[in-house]
Amino acid sequence: MSVAPQRPLPASRGRAVSGSVPCETRLGAGRGAALAGMLMEDPTATCLSPPVYDMICKLGFEVRENWDIDRIVTQRGDVCWPTITACVMYTRSGLCALSSPSASQSLDYRGSVRLLGPVCEAVHSHLLSLTKGQFETRYAPWLQWTAFPELFPEIFAALESLQGPAISLGLMKLTACLERALGDVLVLLGKDCPFLLRDLLASEELAAVFGRPVMDVLKVFVGSPCGLNLRNVLWHGFASPREIPPKYCSMMMLLTAGLGQLLKRYLEQTRRVLAHRPRVALPHLEEAAVFPDVTPEVLGVLEDVMRNSTFIRKVMMPYWEAAFLSFRSHRFADCAVLLLTQLEAGLRRVFAAVNQCPRRLLTAEEEAAIGSLAALADGYRAHFHPVSQLKKQVLSCEKSIRVWPLLPLPEEAARSVATSETHACEAFVTEILRELLRHLPERDGLVSGWDGLPAGRWPEAIQELCGTPIWTLFCPRTVLEVVTVLRSIGACCACVSRQVAASVELRHRQWVERRLRSRQRQTYLHMVSSVKLLSPVLQLILLLIALELVNIHMVGGKSPCEYQQYLKFLKSVLQYTEKLVVYTSQQRNKWSETISLTRAALLKMWNFTEKKQMLIHLAEKSASKGVP
Repeated sequence: MSVAPQRPLPASRGRAVSGSVPCETRLGAGRGAALAGMLMEDPTATCLSPPVYDMICKLGFEVRENWDIDRIVTQRGDVCWPTITACVMYTRSGLCALSSPSASQSLDYRGSVRLLGPVCEAVHSHLLSLTKGQFETRYAPWLQWTAFPELFPEIFAALESLQGPAISLGLMKLTACLERALGDVLVLLGKDCPFLLRDLLASEELAAVFGRPVMDVLKVFVGSPCGLNLRNVLWHGFASPREIPPKYCSMMMLLTAGLGQLLKRYLEQTRRVLAHRPRVALPHLEEAAVFPDVTPEVLGVLEDVMRNSTFIRKVMMPYWEAAFLSFRSHRFADCAVLLLTQLEAGLRRVFAAVNQCPRRLLTAEEEAAIGSLAALADGYRAHFHPVSQLKKQVLSCEKSIRVWPLLPLPEEAARSVATSETHACEAFVTEILRELLRHLPERDGLVSGWDGLPAGRWPEAIQELCGTPIWTLFCPRTVLEVVTVLRSIGACCACVSRQVAASVELRHRQWVERRLRSRQRQTYLHMVSSVKLLSPVLQLILLLIALELVNIHMVGGKSPCEYQQYLKFLKSVLQYTEKLVVYTSQQRNKWSETISLTRAALLKMWNFTEKKQMLIHLAEKSASKGVP
């Protein structure tokens, strides 16, 4: 590789990127020029820290040795794993060696990359010597286990093209495919797939299938920041196209085929069948179609912006050019992969310089051809962020509860007498609602004083709150933790709504057809009475969720103790809704018990609102102090 780092920024500890600046650093007077200089540094500078650059671009080229490809892979395409695993080096710790020889060894990543370099070179030359037909004949059967075999001829074509962006894109897709397939194997063995790839590769179950030495080979290539770490440096936008040697992509192709051979042997011995987990399908994709058609004229303007933007490092420009080419060719998935990694790289670059930038990142001039895109970008709201998903959940649940009054009810239900417990619940609902309404926006006559909502205005209030923009670009852990609990509450409310609708419809039909016994008739009347109470209670909970969501970022103003108390309150509401799910199921039919359960939950809600510890109260305090 001929690329050498020039004036790299200081490396950050434990990261593959250089130049991280502490988040508390802020621009002072006269530092705007310094920031501009940092953003306009030498275009050939690398985004890899010196140790990572050395690992990827140099170590694998230090040993000059010609390998006979027949020692690595047979004419039939069988991978000779002992040859490959013999190149993996280990280090010994004196203390560990005295106690446990098996525990005394740890991977020597640098030594392993040095020895594996010539092997990768031989594999790369071997693959380039094959025609497409020869490649598919030898290796296609062993790539079926990935559930995405059509990917590999595409990667083979990218290797033949010698185009850096195409090879990097292929390696990104290969590592993602491999990680998914290895997770399927782990699930086959009755284990949950871990969140991190390094934990997946370290699992004892996969070692039992493929062998520990084989898993160590994978660790060298993709499983550890101490190794080549090809997956992370690409998917997180650290490596430029010229910094990824093509021979590592070729080696990963061969390793994937070799894993397929080992897996086939294991499945035959154990008489198991590998079943792949279903791919994730994003629902409601039509909601994401918010941008207009990009005409060739607009695309040309955007390309000019790209080439003149200080947001983009020149060394990364080939990725952007490949993304535009993919877009023009209607390969939108490839375009998205390339742009997402470069978005992360660009944002990290700005953060590494300073948090606040005094100059525009886009140098091209507010163009008529991109006016519609700019307007949409300004008003864009995330569609698949947890906050957005919670809004949709609340609106959907409110809509389902709204049809409850339309459900058929027997005449006897109209004559049912409310109990003292029911009256107590209704009083709590009124008081809690009065407190919540104080924090509703008073516009368009939505709130008539603070005594209650006019008839039929519940949906409008909740819809207006859910239509309020909420900042989602950066959400601290505490915000996401609260949103997760709120989503769980909303999910339970939706489940209760579905169960109530189904039960009322079924029991009414049985009532009309006189198929209910005496006790069942009484249970039905209890259900009708409970439904009358549950409707406003669930709407109250949805209103509470919507109000807290609007003020969700105020949670950062709570002390650790206050935050834990707040989280405890939300989890008590969650516990109530979870019990409602059980009580209102057709298997349990505990309709009378729901009233006492509801009273206890409303009491907790009332006590908490009385203490003014909700986010709406914190927002009110901040507003009174003039805090933005």
